[in-house]
Amino acid sequence: MTGSLAGIALLWLGLILPDRAAEIAPGALAVFPLELPPVLLGLMLLRGRALTAARLLLAAVLVALAALRGADIAAYAAFARPFNPALDGELIPAAARLSAGTIGTPLTLLLCLALAAAILGLGLALWWAAGRVARLGPARGRARAGLAALFLLALVPPALALAGRPAPLGDARATRLAAEHLRDTLAARADLARFRREAARDPYAATPPAAILPALAGHDIFVVFVESYGRTALENPLYRPATEARLAAAEGELARAGLAARSGWLTAPMIGGQSWFAHGTLLSGLRIDSQARYGALIASPRLTFPRLARRAGWRSVAVMPAITLAWPEARYFGYDTVLVAKDLGYRGEPFNWVTMPDQFTLASFERQALDPAPRPPVIAEIALISSHAPWTPIPPLIPWAEVGDGTVFDRWATTGESPEVLWRDPEKVRAQYGRAIDYALATTFSFAARRAGTAPLLIVLGDHQPAEFVSGGIGGQDVPVHVIGPPELVDRLAGWGWTPGLRPAAAVAPRPMAAFRDRFLAAFGPGS
Repeated sequence: MTGSLAGIALLWLGLILPDRAAEIAPGALAVFPLELPPVLLGLMLLRGRALTAARLLLAAVLVALAALRGADIAAYAAFARPFNPALDGELIPAAARLSAGTIGTPLTLLLCLALAAAILGLGLALWWAAGRVARLGPARGRARAGLAALFLLALVPPALALAGRPAPLGDARATRLAAEHLRDTLAARADLARFRREAARDPYAATPPAAILPALAGHDIFVVFVESYGRTALENPLYRPATEARLAAAEGELARAGLAARSGWLTAPMIGGQSWFAHGTLLSGLRIDSQARYGALIASPRLTFPRLARRAGWRSVAVMPAITLAWPEARYFGYDTVLVAKDLGYRGEPFNWVTMPDQFTLASFERQALDPAPRPPVIAEIALISSHAPWTPIPPLIPWAEVGDGTVFDRWATTGESPEVLWRDPEKVRAQYGRAIDYALATTFSFAARRAGTAPLLIVLGDHQPAEFVSGGIGGQDVPVHVIGPPELVDRLAGWGWTPGLRPAAAVAPRPMAAFRDRFLAAFGPGS
């Protein structure tokens, strides 16, 4: 009898476990799972091969639901949304790569093995629990007929709960979780079909070269994504003082260099990670919020910002210091030159996951793409990654003449606390995030002032907000965006309602990041 009670308790837990970290509490486990009675009665009724099949199916379903709950907990913590099996498969290897770069490959392998062992152990435990419960069933006669009637009656409460009817006796959490993920999967497929139709239509597809950005003819254009630079950096009391001070100081530095700026807010398609979605969104003018949409974009005829500019005479360059693997998508975006981690020439030590400091990234881009002469104007997409988690260590901004091959940064590459130590303390993590953003902004604006004599136009923006435990839920999905350049060029955005300078007013209405491409092309187009 003790074994059967233990089996019932294990099945209870398998059915009632929450899918959000905030709900992991003793009280959550006290909720009665409405699926438990039909599960128990069904096991008691079955015999022979039917029982074996039912035990296998039950164990497999509950293990899958447990894995789905774990994925949901991670997705809510990182991206403030549930995991979608149809869209988020790429997150699993991406998480493994990030973990290997943060805490090391051996520890990541141990964690993966521990997770696999836990899943196997859970499956075996549930198989055993189902078998112990089955022993409680009567062998024959009226008792089995009564049990069958009770089984049919026990199906009613979870069915009502699934239909949205109140169920005061408990909750059909597992059934609802499965139904919601099935609904989201089907909705994702329908959304993808709509997206493919949208991507096939591009209002700029037939635009002649002379009508593409004529107001910027001869000027370099730099699209600079600052990793995890979200609205929280300007509005969260933890980060606002340092960020405000940095932006105020940069305004003076840029003004002395003869540059002007206007700033606003863009609403990114995601939170916490998957930066390539933001890149694809801004450059294509379409909202990319899933790997499926990203893949459909790559397969579409949609013209990206770099491809359009290249058509009009710019040389297009991608600067991607975080990319260490093959990047076949670069062909779609239309780059003449691609500088990934191995191409940038960094000879220093990596900063944990961060392959090289932002200052080296910009210095290498300058040497390779901007210094050679003569050359056509350059349009570049630049991803700065020093403000990517784990935010340790953080180098200082040094004189540009000292950057060299990057070995000068070795003195800081192993300083400070390791990620394993730092990430045990959320307060320290938040403090390091603020310092990393400050470094990334200082480096970016110093580079802008350094290039002022060549009259470039810079679009500096965050790719997404950091994870919610860092942002504090402040700022939603908004990121700051700054357009910096010669005053006569920046003034063309006067009608956008953006704030002059680098500190966007809170009252400025955020625009979808997907709207930027077409608005920018219109602002610097013919007759604008």
